[in-house]
Amino acid sequence: MAGSAAGDGQDGGRTEFAIRLRAAIATSGLSLDRIQARLRARGVVVSVTALSYWQSGKRQPERQSSLSAVRTLEEILDVPAGSLLGLLPPPRPRGGAGKRQAGAEPMSFPREVLQPLLEKVGAPYALDRRQPLKMVGLHDLCEIAADGGQRAVTARAVFQAVADGQDRWLLVYTQDDPEAGVPELHAVRNCRVGRAEIDEAHGLLVSELLFDQPINRGETHLIEYTLTNSGPPYPECRNTHYREFRRPVREYLLEVRFAPGTAPGRCWQYSRNGAGGTLARRPLKLDGADGVHAVAFDFGPGVFGIDWD
Repeated sequence: MAGSAAGDGQDGGRTEFAIRLRAAIATSGLSLDRIQARLRARGVVVSVTALSYWQSGKRQPERQSSLSAVRTLEEILDVPAGSLLGLLPPPRPRGGAGKRQAGAEPMSFPREVLQPLLEKVGAPYALDRRQPLKMVGLHDLCEIAADGGQRAVTARAVFQAVADGQDRWLLVYTQDDPEAGVPELHAVRNCRVGRAEIDEAHGLLVSELLFDQPINRGETHLIEYTLTNSGPPYPECRNTHYREFRRPVREYLLEVRFAPGTAPGRCWQYSRNGAGGTLARRPLKLDGADGVHAVAFDFGPGVFGIDWD
């Protein structure tokens, strides 16, 4: 996401936009919670964290829905139309060379970002120890809303225990759009949500999914959960959905379903084995229900996903 631009118009690391926004908020007498509520009443979804980052200069609004939110902010804060929006640079290009190539780079977070969250959910050694659960099958259903954003992801996962007494799985999920906030996690079948921690600055969620009953070595367990975003507008997904696998998975089925009448003209499957592997792509055919799918067998470590026009 866009950060503070270098050059003139900064104060203590804050852009001119951040300085003016902070002043307008102070003059209005409104708290960030009240501003968020007034935005939502006008059909605009922005997290309190995003508003805080905008006024501190940690981030600037960049995606189209965020720029639209700034227009509404000007009305709520009773400042001249364009007085805030005009301080922002043009959005970075999303197509051609300016667009992040899907699958081109794994999205792993540095240990210093992930480790504090793991410690808070009681899994301080998760990055180093041999995992007592092996994922043998995973099915992701990604639902894309009419505005092109991600409405929800539903996952069905099958695990096999390699040690006795296994009763939980650790979910690590990144939104890839911190401005929109972290999605709501709901346990659907054969599990419940345990301890959960959020790093809103990185759009990162770490949570336990507790099994209904423990399983022993060789036994399997099926769980289902969903991650639901607020909207509309829904978080921008940059025309892609993918999974990064740190360990091999026997079978991964990825399904992307588009809102009726909004299916894109072209879709592709892409994959990259390991950190330095070659990116492989092939075209996919849409089905009759405005959806597309791709399957990977004995895949990982690496990234596997679908992108579209």
